[in-house]
Amino acid sequence: MTLLADFTDAVARYEAVIGLETHVELGTTSKMFCGCATEFGAPPNTQVCPTCLGLPGSLPVINENAILFAVRIGLALHSSIADWCRFARKNYFYPDMPKNFQISQYDEPLCVGGHLDVEVDGQTHRVGITRVHLEEDTGKSLHVGGATGRIHGATHSLVDYNRAGIPLVEIVTEPEIRSPEVARAYVVELRELMVALGVSDARMEQGSLRCDANVSLRQHGESRLGTRSETKNLNSLRSVERAVRYEISRQAARLDAGGRVVQETRHYDEGTGTTSGGRTKEESTDYRYFPEPDLTPLALSADYVAAVRYDLPELPAQRRARMAEKFGFSPLDLEQMRNGGVLDRVEETIAAGAPPAEARAWWLNDLARRAAEAGREPAELAITGPDVARVIGMVAAGTLTSALARQVVDGVLAGEGPPDEVVATRGLAVVRDESALGAAVDEAIAANPDVADKVRGGKLPAVGALVGAVMKATKGQADAQAVRALLLERLGQG
Repeated sequence: MTLLADFTDAVARYEAVIGLETHVELGTTSKMFCGCATEFGAPPNTQVCPTCLGLPGSLPVINENAILFAVRIGLALHSSIADWCRFARKNYFYPDMPKNFQISQYDEPLCVGGHLDVEVDGQTHRVGITRVHLEEDTGKSLHVGGATGRIHGATHSLVDYNRAGIPLVEIVTEPEIRSPEVARAYVVELRELMVALGVSDARMEQGSLRCDANVSLRQHGESRLGTRSETKNLNSLRSVERAVRYEISRQAARLDAGGRVVQETRHYDEGTGTTSGGRTKEESTDYRYFPEPDLTPLALSADYVAAVRYDLPELPAQRRARMAEKFGFSPLDLEQMRNGGVLDRVEETIAAGAPPAEARAWWLNDLARRAAEAGREPAELAITGPDVARVIGMVAAGTLTSALARQVVDGVLAGEGPPDEVVATRGLAVVRDESALGAAVDEAIAANPDVADKVRGGKLPAVGALVGAVMKATKGQADAQAVRALLLERLGQG
């Protein structure tokens, strides 16, 4: 059984030093060095060719869009873009790397340096970037017969090479992160950045963004780094934070007991929230890097880099600052919308004419609840920002009550058409006409004589029960204020 130190006690006695290596699959239509498709979810081994299978005689050709996407990432991270770089062979044996080497970059990467600012509890943390480099992804192994899908206990393994050769950018931070919360916030910000740049869908659950966490401990005030572990392939924000937290507690307990931390890769178990040892961690010399002989060096002109910089979209941090200034959103508002994945939808709703506060409330409350019930993200619901703005507008105009508005949203989500069509088809518009309401009002008074007498006697709050009866009879379509006024008039209190 692994000994764990209390986390709070561990960080009081040791300083955590954390560096992250984030792998981002680029959203190109073809692979890094061949023309094979990159579509996710295709049948195994249907998107392969001699090049990405590493067959003898096949030669790689660089994907131009992958270079463009990598430069976008580097510029957004304030990196220096190399005017000259080249690819290298990284040699190792894995069953899901058919060539037994990976075409990557080592000492001459495309992007060097940079930083990304993240906010945690109102404080800004600057995370330095070591490098951003291009490489090709590996295939995917499926271990069959074991209880956890790992090789231990499996009866056999299958390999799908569809992913082999997909363009991959690796973003390596400096060892400057000091807490699990900042590690998580960094991945959140980086993921938003990738989506905003249009270079990747960054879907962690599909593996298009995954993170390796390097963690070591040292005494507070010590400058020398401790021995690190590297927890591989973390594929959710929750996993990043929990894995780092677990490693801090595990390493602290080992150091407290007089032991030493082994430099190794570790696997994270989502179910238990624990890590387990993998292989002894290699050094760069173990990979026997040497320049890729089948690819010439890559030279980018200053004009090319300037053109890419000019075309950069608004970045997430810039957008949040603009929305705060323009719409009056607080940092908490923005954090909630960001965590809920609805910033785009809220802004789209505001652009269609909705007040900012109401747009935010609809997406974070009613629509977020519906999305959770459907097992989806709010932004994936079959309703647009203009649809929500129209519903908000009809409520403001008195055409709909809040309850009727929710029924209209039900209809839109069910595919019954836009809001106005749902209102017409379902007959949901508010009824205000006195002649149409008169029968329901008279019926409510007749059915509740005791309550009616209280109102006649001056106990006006009692009218609420009669209003409720009318609303029930009209299926919520009556205007509550009009109903109240009519009831008081009929009962001599108007």
